[in-house]
Amino acid sequence: MHYVSTRGESPQKRFTEILLGGLMDDGGLAMPESYPAFSRADLDAMRGMDYRQLAFAILSRFADDIPADDLRALIDRTYTPEVYCNTVSGSDARDITPLYTLEPGLHVLELSNGPTLAFKDMAMQLLGNLFEYALAKDSAELNIFGATSGDTGSSAEYAMRGKRGIRVFMLSPHNKMSRFQTAQMFSLQDPNIFNIAVRGVFDDCQDMVKAVSNDLAFKSSYRIGTVNSINWARVSAQVVYYFKGYFAATRSNDDEVSFTVPSGNFGNVCAGHIARMMGLPIRHLVVATNENDVLDEFFRTGVYRPRATAETLHTTSPSMDISKASNFERFIYDLTGADGAHVKALWSDVDRGRAFDLSESSLFPRVASEFGFQSGTSNHAHRIATMRLAVERWGRAIDTHTADGLKVALERRETDVPMIVLETALPAKFSETVLEALGSEPVRPAGMESLESLPQRFEVMDADVNAMKAYIADKVGQGAG
Repeated sequence: MHYVSTRGESPQKRFTEILLGGLMDDGGLAMPESYPAFSRADLDAMRGMDYRQLAFAILSRFADDIPADDLRALIDRTYTPEVYCNTVSGSDARDITPLYTLEPGLHVLELSNGPTLAFKDMAMQLLGNLFEYALAKDSAELNIFGATSGDTGSSAEYAMRGKRGIRVFMLSPHNKMSRFQTAQMFSLQDPNIFNIAVRGVFDDCQDMVKAVSNDLAFKSSYRIGTVNSINWARVSAQVVYYFKGYFAATRSNDDEVSFTVPSGNFGNVCAGHIARMMGLPIRHLVVATNENDVLDEFFRTGVYRPRATAETLHTTSPSMDISKASNFERFIYDLTGADGAHVKALWSDVDRGRAFDLSESSLFPRVASEFGFQSGTSNHAHRIATMRLAVERWGRAIDTHTADGLKVALERRETDVPMIVLETALPAKFSETVLEALGSEPVRPAGMESLESLPQRFEVMDADVNAMKAYIADKVGQGAG
């Protein structure tokens, strides 16, 4: 398997060559030269597999330059009931991603049983083990530079804390995450973890990550890598739970399902798109946004119009408070038929803060007809009402982002196709809004009862790329961590 850039101007690379990096040399995102295809016979063989077996069957196609025995060992060490044990719903931790049925044909796929109670753990725990494996081969070091709107940061830090040869520099928007999310990150005292609260919104943080990744000299000199969903390894690991959810919700590989995915940066639903391209029988991929509805606007109108910092709203589903969806470039690359020059031209406008319009293009009708995308949006009143509905009708407490997903799923579900809503996080991460909706605090897993009272360690900085480079250089130069 070889990887190319969405912008068409980087040399081909293997999985282990892109594993530790972020952007390709031309500023684009890594994509497989072609998607592995699973036949009906393959799906029949996979239907009875457990999560670890499925992960190996899928990831061995993407990471074929890692010896099979090594990859299997990394997967087996990652996906264990001991790691994914925060099942406050009472589900069986051995299932890793249990399917919870609300009613016939309507399901929630539990993805938040990992150490930080968010779906990001599904890929990030594997990424931590992959990074450590790759670095150990060369006795090398890696300085991870990432951005988070709430959940990526803690998932990355919990996956990388104490890992040999790894430091984590994580940017987050200052005072824009929930108190639980903030405490989960900032309370970590591990010397290889550096939290930086940026005066701005998530997109400002993400822009700095991309700017540093595009400085090839700095990136090389300071061994900069990323764990954001621009990292292909992370997206490919997320493909696995789409297969797991499909098999759990169906009896035959003749059946189709639809998935509704709460989305801000388009990474999670991009993994679903990849699964569909690989042959998983998915009828629709429904993108659910909050008030920051850049993606919904595109799927309705064909216009992709990233918002400026001042236009990005702070909402009660803060992990989706994103107005520049990095992984969207991967889908547009597929939509254009792998036309890197076309993608580069479109993103030259995006990178300047401009919109692009495909509404009159022959490409736009294919978004729904060929790729199965639909969308919808939700706001604070919707998510409060949906959180109440989930408890009153189905006895299921959900978080704010999953509520956005469920609200849109109820609008888009079809009577003959099972609808699976991807869970984003446990309600405990957003207790203030859960209290508003339900009148009581959400259940917390053992050991997290007083998280917000722990001492916190972080820096507050402006959205200044040069200052950020100097900070990283200083910490690396000191040998911190």
